[in-house]
Amino acid sequence: MLNKLGRLGNIFGQKDIHPLADEREFKRILDELPRDNAFRALDEIGGWLESLQATQDCSADRVYEVARQLADAALPHLKRLSRDYLHSARLPRTEEKRLWSINFGFWRLLAETYERCLAAVDGKDKVAENLRAALPALCARLIAAQAAIMKWEQFHYGPSANELWSRMGAALLFAEAAGVADKSVALGIQGRFTSPQHEFQRAMVFQAASLDSLLPLEIEIAERLIDHFLPHFSFTSVADADSVYWVDLLQSQPPLRLALMPKSAQPSQRFFKPGQAHQQIRALLDTLEQTGDVPPEINLGGQYYAKTLIPVVRHLASYLAPIPPQRKHDRHRVKHRMSVLNGLVNAFVAFSGEFGGRPAGLQMESWVVENVSRGGFGVVLNDISADWLKVGTLLAMQPEGGENWLLGIIRRYHRLSDSEARVGIEALARQVVAVELKVCTASSYASVAGILALLIFEGNAPGEVRVVLPLASFDLRESLEYTQHGQRRILMPMALLEQTSDFELALYRPGEIV
Repeated sequence: MLNKLGRLGNIFGQKDIHPLADEREFKRILDELPRDNAFRALDEIGGWLESLQATQDCSADRVYEVARQLADAALPHLKRLSRDYLHSARLPRTEEKRLWSINFGFWRLLAETYERCLAAVDGKDKVAENLRAALPALCARLIAAQAAIMKWEQFHYGPSANELWSRMGAALLFAEAAGVADKSVALGIQGRFTSPQHEFQRAMVFQAASLDSLLPLEIEIAERLIDHFLPHFSFTSVADADSVYWVDLLQSQPPLRLALMPKSAQPSQRFFKPGQAHQQIRALLDTLEQTGDVPPEINLGGQYYAKTLIPVVRHLASYLAPIPPQRKHDRHRVKHRMSVLNGLVNAFVAFSGEFGGRPAGLQMESWVVENVSRGGFGVVLNDISADWLKVGTLLAMQPEGGENWLLGIIRRYHRLSDSEARVGIEALARQVVAVELKVCTASSYASVAGILALLIFEGNAPGEVRVVLPLASFDLRESLEYTQHGQRRILMPMALLEQTSDFELALYRPGEIV
């Protein structure tokens, strides 16, 4: 991956000067980068960055200047591949891994290159002097690259490298010691203004927001919203009475809630609380729910429907509150095996009962439940090769030795390693009715195509029923009907509660029996 070092040996010999050390040759390399092929361009840029790791021909200040320009040249291509990764609903697993590896590998390589430059700042020569002049931008770029690594780890739901926090902390401490931590610098082709302190604080809030229950596109939107509201959070070097999170810049650990207090006060500790940001996030949520409009000053990197934004803003309003959400139900450790089917079609077959308690021919997984609460289950998986395993997946589950099926949704997914993951499942219902719905029409009822659906009668307000539907089936203008026990029943639409890439959960009011 991004490995061109072997090929570079054919370009210059051991005694030759590295091509990137020569300004004219470097300009030619930049000019000849492919403009219409993001994969080739990033492969070449990554190869040149990797070659800098193996050469002593370039001084540290030259390495920084070259890395800075290569990073700026890579940004449009990274943006294009990120868009493909985030907006393609059903990427094949191999293509998803390819796009992820290119982005993740680039940021990791760039961060390592910047770290090499930062290590040379303490010198007494001209090189160190040049680097000190660029220190605000160097530290900001370094922390931003490390935060990008963290974000792409989050897209993959881990595993997370906690040493990133001590590495980011070291860069911020370096900037603070030089008095440039809050100095504003322009980064990238578009000149986004930031500072080392801003980049570290953004990473802190991103981590504190507990984004492992969101889909990758929602995580991207959340990061942009966090950046927008960041000036309204309160960050301090000492704990206030209402501080919510803390981090130690010298420790390889992410920000922690102050429910777990530091053992002693240290100069390297930093604290933060939502401050005015929480009120503004709540105000945005109210605006979206009432009008569906995004204020023009908020840059989300694209146009999104309110139904896409509202779950993200609601999540941030909850987890970045003065009092973050606490666990609703106690967990109880168990060891119990259960059979698992994924997707609405498989769940429909299981709950219909037409093919017995364990329908034959369906691809069924066997999972071991690690803990259980009133709200759901916790599972540790030793095989995460399934393409469908992601946040928002609908599950039908049958405990070993039982006959009844349960309906659930994967709400949290965190990879512990390349082959092991921890999964949190919300139990939606224990009693589900599988039906075939049809749109109410004045005539030709028999000719209308049926819609496979699951009716949930438990856990609702009186006179309401939740319905699991195929994607893009809910219409606020259309009532639905189905036949049960020889009688036609009507469902009148009330609201769309949730939409994932595979199904919709909607609220209906049962009407009179026809």
